[in-house]
Amino acid sequence: MGRAEAPDRAEAPGRGEPAGRVDGRTARAERTRAAIVEAHLALISEGDLRPTGERIAERAGISLRTLWTNFKDMETLFEASGAELLRQQDAAWRPISPTLPLAKRVDAYCRQRAKLLQLIAPSARAAQMREPFSAQLRRNRLKHIARVRDEVEKLFATELDRADPGREQVVNAVVAASTWPTWSTLRDGLGLGVDAARAVMARTVGALLAEPADR
Repeated sequence: MGRAEAPDRAEAPGRGEPAGRVDGRTARAERTRAAIVEAHLALISEGDLRPTGERIAERAGISLRTLWTNFKDMETLFEASGAELLRQQDAAWRPISPTLPLAKRVDAYCRQRAKLLQLIAPSARAAQMREPFSAQLRRNRLKHIARVRDEVEKLFATELDRADPGREQVVNAVVAASTWPTWSTLRDGLGLGVDAARAVMARTVGALLAEPADR
């Protein structure tokens, strides 16, 4: 994908330049970057899993030149879009009390995981196509996994401590059962609806965390 010739960058403000003018430029630049990220994610959510710079610029209502002034390449755009997805997940996420009975924690955890996985589904499908060629998309995925792992270790600390010395294996299994690759298999591979896929996740997570005598 070719790029338009980059426009001249704005000169650094001189000593006598009013602060308001600089702040205004900064605000406009931030709005432009936000519009580009929004356009990128919107195109993906509508089924365009490999949107070009031209399509993104058109959707954002800017020139291709402006796009590449704000993002030097697709990797930097992937980084910004990944950060926005994490922000959206943070806004949708609700804490679950670790003092609840195990069955209620598993149910609440899997309901929330299903909701968040549906939120990122279009972008996750798009990332699967480009990830072999994108170090940034791989970093984005690892951030998502790290967040899930952190939640699992806090929410199910009692059960995980009881699983020692197999604790690490149980953590890995619960994380694997409740992240995108497994969700994609349930939804896209097996053709399950959201509720059915969530029920399978809950059965798996519950079995992994149950007392040995209860399995």
